[in-house]
Amino acid sequence: MALHRILMACLLVLAAPLALGADNPLSLPAITLSTNAEGQQEYSVSLQILLIMTALSFIPAFVMLMTSFTRIIIVFSILRQALGLQQTPSNQILIGLALFLTMFVMAPVFDQVNRDALQPYLNEQMPAQEAITKAEVPIKNFMLAQTRASDLELFMRLSKRTDIPSPDAAPLTILVPAFVTSELKTAFQIGFMIFIPFLIIDLVVASVLMAMGMMMLSPLIISLPFKIMLFVLVDGWALIIGTLAGSFGGV
Repeated sequence: MALHRILMACLLVLAAPLALGADNPLSLPAITLSTNAEGQQEYSVSLQILLIMTALSFIPAFVMLMTSFTRIIIVFSILRQALGLQQTPSNQILIGLALFLTMFVMAPVFDQVNRDALQPYLNEQMPAQEAITKAEVPIKNFMLAQTRASDLELFMRLSKRTDIPSPDAAPLTILVPAFVTSELKTAFQIGFMIFIPFLIIDLVVASVLMAMGMMMLSPLIISLPFKIMLFVLVDGWALIIGTLAGSFGGV
C-alpha cells in the first residue's frame, strides 16, 4: 500500500492546485469516500491532499529505489574514489548531477505516465485508483528491463509466491528489491572498469618511487595530477555520463 501511496503522490501533486480552485478558496469540502457506479472508490479532494502530504515523505525513496538514480550516484562516488579526490566534486554537486541525469534517463517513462495517467486524471477522465494502475505500467516496464532474471527469481523464491505466472505480473513489493539488487551489481561492474586505469597509474607511480628510494613520499600525492590529467585528456566526464545514459538501453 505504501508504494501505491507513492504513485498517488506523483500523480496527484500537480492536481492539488487545480482542485483547490473553487469559488471560496478558504473552504475545503468534508472528507468523504464515495463509490461510483462501477464499484470503484473515489476520495474527496481534501482527502486526496491529505494522502499526498503523507506520501511526500516516500518520494525520496521512490527516486532512489525505482529510477536510475542508484546506479548513477554509485558510479559517480566510485569515480571520485578512483581519482583519489575526497571532497571534489562535493556531494551536493554529485547528487545534483545524478538527479538531472536521472530526469534525462527517466524522461520517456515520466512522459508516458503523464500521458496515460496524470493528464486523464486531471481532466477527470478516470478515477485516482485507475490512474495509479496506469502509472505503474511504464515504471514496472522500466524496472523489469533493468532487472536480472536471477535477482527476480531470488525474491520470488524468498516471498514463497507461487501465483505469479510471469515477471510482468510481479508486484512492486518483489520487483523493487530485485531491481535495486540488479542496479547495485551493474553499478559496481561499471565502477570496476573505471577503477582499473587509475589503479595502474597508482601502481606505476608507487613502483617508481620505491625504485628511487623515496619511501616517505606518498604515491597518492604524485599520482593525483597524472590521474586528473588522464581523465581530462580522454574527456572523462562525457565518457562516464554517456556510458551511464547508454547503459539503460535508451529507455
